[in-house]
Amino acid sequence: QVQLVESGGGLVQTGGSLTLSCAVSGRAVSNTHMGWFRQAPGQERRFVAAMHWNGVSTYYADSVKGRFTISRDNAKNTVHLQMNSLQGEDTAVYYCAADPGSAYRLDVREGYVYWGQGTQVTVSS
Repeated sequence: QVQLVESGGGLVQTGGSLTLSCAVSGRAVSNTHMGWFRQAPGQERRFVAAMHWNGVSTYYADSVKGRFTISRDNAKNTVHLQMNSLQGEDTAVYYCAADPGSAYRLDVREGYVYWGQGTQVTVSS
C-alpha cells in the first residue's frame, strides 16, 4: 500500500519561505514520478511542480517558476518543495502525489494515482 504524508505547511508572511515535505511509503520515489499540486478555496486543484523518476527532469507551473524548487531524498524516500518569495496567491492546500508510470504528462492530475492528505499554506501580508 502506497502512502504519502505531507508536512511543513503553516503561516508565513509575504516574501517568506517554507519547505514542504512528503514522506512516501510502499514505493520508492527513485522510480516514481512525483508531483505537487495545490488547491485554493473555490478553485480546482492545480499543478505546481513535478519531478521525473529519473531525478533530473523537473517541471514547474509558470506561476512558481524561479521561486519553488522540487527535490527528493532517495535515502529517506521523501520529496520536498522549497518555496521562496511567497505571495498571497500561493495560499492553498498543497498536495503531494505519485505517478507510478502513466502515459500522462507530469502536469496533468489524471496520471497521479496516489495522493497525500494535504497541508495548508497560508501567506499573510
